[in-house]
Amino acid sequence: MRSAISYALEGTCDASMRLSIGVEALAAYSETEQRTVTRFAVDDGVIETDQLSKGQLCQWVDGFDPLTGEHRGRVLSSPQADLLLDGTINAPKSFSLVAILHPDLAVEFEALQDRLRDRVIRIWQRELNARRGAGGKIRESIRRLEVVELQHRRSRALDPHIHRHLWLSVKVQGMDGAWSNVDSRVAMKLHTLINAEGELAARIDPQWIEALARHGYSINSDGEVAEVAAAVRPLSRRSNQIEANRAVKLAAWRADHPGQEPDRDIVRQIDRFAWSKDRPTKPQHLDEGEWEQLVRDEIAAIDPALLRPVEPRPVAARALADPDRDFLAAKALVDADRRSAASGGRFSFIDVRAGAMRAVASSGVIASRDDLAPLIDDVVARATSELVDVLSIDVERPQHVKAFMTPQTALLKLELAERFDRLNIAGINISDDLLDRVAADALAGVDLDRGQVDAAAAIAGTNRLVAVTGPAGAGKTTMLRLANEALRLQHRRMLVVAPTKKAASVAAREIGADASSLHALLADHGWRWSYDKAGQEVWTRMRVGEVDAAGIAYLGPRRYPVEVDDRIVVDEAGMVDLHTARALAELAEETGAQIAMVGDHLQAMPVGHSGAMACMARRSGAVVEMSAVHRFRDADYAALTLRMRDPESRDAALEVAGALAQRGQVHAVTDERMARDMMLHAYFTAASARQRIALVVATNDEADAINDEIQQRRVDRGELDLRAIAVGMDDQRILIGDIVQTRLNDSVAGVENRAMWLVRDINADGIQLVSATDSADIRHVSADYAADHVHLAYASTVHGIQGETTDVSMVGPGVDAAGLYVGMTRGRLRNDVIALVKPHQTAAGVIADAMMRGLPEVTIDDSRAAARAELARAAHDRQRDEQDAASSIDQQIAAAFSALQLVESRIQGRAAIAHARGSANRALAADVDADVLTDFAAREAAEKRLEALLAAHATASTEMWPGSDDAWVAAPVGARTATFFGR
Repeated sequence: MRSAISYALEGTCDASMRLSIGVEALAAYSETEQRTVTRFAVDDGVIETDQLSKGQLCQWVDGFDPLTGEHRGRVLSSPQADLLLDGTINAPKSFSLVAILHPDLAVEFEALQDRLRDRVIRIWQRELNARRGAGGKIRESIRRLEVVELQHRRSRALDPHIHRHLWLSVKVQGMDGAWSNVDSRVAMKLHTLINAEGELAARIDPQWIEALARHGYSINSDGEVAEVAAAVRPLSRRSNQIEANRAVKLAAWRADHPGQEPDRDIVRQIDRFAWSKDRPTKPQHLDEGEWEQLVRDEIAAIDPALLRPVEPRPVAARALADPDRDFLAAKALVDADRRSAASGGRFSFIDVRAGAMRAVASSGVIASRDDLAPLIDDVVARATSELVDVLSIDVERPQHVKAFMTPQTALLKLELAERFDRLNIAGINISDDLLDRVAADALAGVDLDRGQVDAAAAIAGTNRLVAVTGPAGAGKTTMLRLANEALRLQHRRMLVVAPTKKAASVAAREIGADASSLHALLADHGWRWSYDKAGQEVWTRMRVGEVDAAGIAYLGPRRYPVEVDDRIVVDEAGMVDLHTARALAELAEETGAQIAMVGDHLQAMPVGHSGAMACMARRSGAVVEMSAVHRFRDADYAALTLRMRDPESRDAALEVAGALAQRGQVHAVTDERMARDMMLHAYFTAASARQRIALVVATNDEADAINDEIQQRRVDRGELDLRAIAVGMDDQRILIGDIVQTRLNDSVAGVENRAMWLVRDINADGIQLVSATDSADIRHVSADYAADHVHLAYASTVHGIQGETTDVSMVGPGVDAAGLYVGMTRGRLRNDVIALVKPHQTAAGVIADAMMRGLPEVTIDDSRAAARAELARAAHDRQRDEQDAASSIDQQIAAAFSALQLVESRIQGRAAIAHARGSANRALAADVDADVLTDFAAREAAEKRLEALLAAHATASTEMWPGSDDAWVAAPVGARTATFFGR
């Protein structure tokens, strides 16, 4: 709270990340004692304002009435309780630039933010809710909520960045007059709608658009002020330099003051030094007018024309005469669908509304928000009329519950399952004796475990579909070498494909089979993929002789012909999306080829909709689970990674996290700066030992920040110099000796997307690269390619590091379960993780929470179960007294149904592994028999629980359930049939 109050009163963004704690922070309040902040109270849609002093703000944040001192509702005694929620009004940076250049536009920009602020807090009052009752199951509408607004004009790097923070107090007053806590889960899910409102205001507000036009400005398709957009990147690059300057100066201060942390005054001096370094004018005290003039001078240095007056271009508000509402609805659905990958393709009514607003914002209309309301409502209505509702019950359910799916996604799931069912022709695995002879010749001296042998036997056998799953480091590459040799001896061909060209290149080199990217194979067989005008992904198939959009005639497969009994092996299959898998299944169906998917669905997910590998595993003639781990030198840690991969419960995850902590592999920090410093220390420690390290972080922004700091420190240490500089993506500075990643396949240069390189030389023509794993592998890319597709790669997200093997790894805070597992399995020698720990949390608890995953939503049934579970967790409107009992039973039924579906999903998975529909993998089947019997007992108990609840819910209401022919039929509540569960 101390940091928050200082942040509010100081007015410098990100101040809370750098404050010391304790008495130093309290002493720092003295010079801000007279400052106030504005409080906005919304009562039944009417907004009132007043000013809060420091002391009143402290009380307000802590849940008290700042004027009377009366506590509002229940005291929040838990140290983990939310005190407020922070929403940001954050416009494109070009808006801040024109506001600096033209004072009258600064006034108009503030007015635009005022209008948006008022709309946002009214939306919060109207659409959020409080939670009441045991477990917060009752939804109470809000009469009054309160917001404190913080206004900032610049970033921590002192560059122009006009934005506002809206602090929403968690204490809200219900319609009954009582105070309780806001439903923060709904607030988080409503955030996409708030962002859409901001985008809509920035693009269509008549007063703002007309003010820009008076100065010759316009909004481009990206939402930026078109005439100054080119200056944004250079200024952002300057911000990166300032951050690097600051990191170097701060490190030097800490080195001179061991065991100490700088106070606020020292931090302020370091900030100003970082901003002024290498500038002709270095202000010791920040004067507002002087700062604005320095920014104008910097803009002029980028492009002098930006300071010259431009002829006005008056623009009148324009409404679309006849907007294509169906087209806007299609765009809204594409927007919602793109945000649904993490939830199995499900999205909420809120997501649809947000998509409709973004669609209207991009349409070119200029009108007041109120005038656009009927158009937006109509677009939402058209969009929702086309959707699949996976619940089909409870029309009054909360709007944030993700229960909708596009027909395209639903059909993709159904069609892929049907194609795999048709392909699933049982065969036999080759014998162990034959494999032993092959291994003696092809893999002399290599010891194979049972899982590797079983997997190779299945792939080299005749089952039409084979699924091989296994953890990181299970020896899948060695297994594929054996399978390839066994197929060759049968005069059959293995074609290895992968979601990325990088992975395919590795497979070709290490396995010795023909290899390509999966998309290259499909393109060679006529598939083309693009996006329609609404942004929907569209796949088409060309016939021989047809001419594509580039004017090139398709002549049939030339590079990768596929014949009967060829084995197409999909490596890294967990990253294959549904569209691509459907095309592959169609190719196998028409050519007679066999498919083997090899990978781990518990690692990084595909960019599009996931579930392809799990879908095939449920239908494959042979399913092999590889369980041994060969990557790590520490056998105990290898066993621990198997438990980390998919813990069955939070208690199991806590046991794993506790074991990691006891081994010294978990490092607790209390803020993000400490975490970043620890990752930088890990990098330089590994570098000094000549070890390759993977730094895995949660976001691209965090990766960029660490990359810039490592580079600058290497410059300061004399490891890199500035005599030769190339420009990378987003104007990153690239130096000789940097670790970089290429982000686009280029067959001419011979580089792949996400391949890792060391910069060997920089010249006028471009950059010379050498592979991070093979010093003899040298490539050259042009300066243009580098500027668009090369970036620093000292640190990366899980997708950037997937498939890499290093000596050591360090995983940053905030990663999800896949990121944690992938990051903690990269290093052969050691793998560590950082836990960002709040007061009264434990590092093991934080890591255990990160390990927990949701259920994979492979089928529509899985999605329905997940939606029902989400519905059961949501608060519901208060019912009449006589309906309360029925409402409670409804929620219990939803929870019981979800529990039953979970057991069903587990049974399917274990059964596929156990008997594998004809697989010879009998040893593994015997191992899991006991688990299957346990699951059947759990299913019987879950069914009895559900039957008892249904008997208690003897009402005349009906629900919609899928019939045996996949049509939707009406059935009385309680009339669930065995058909629904596939039995």
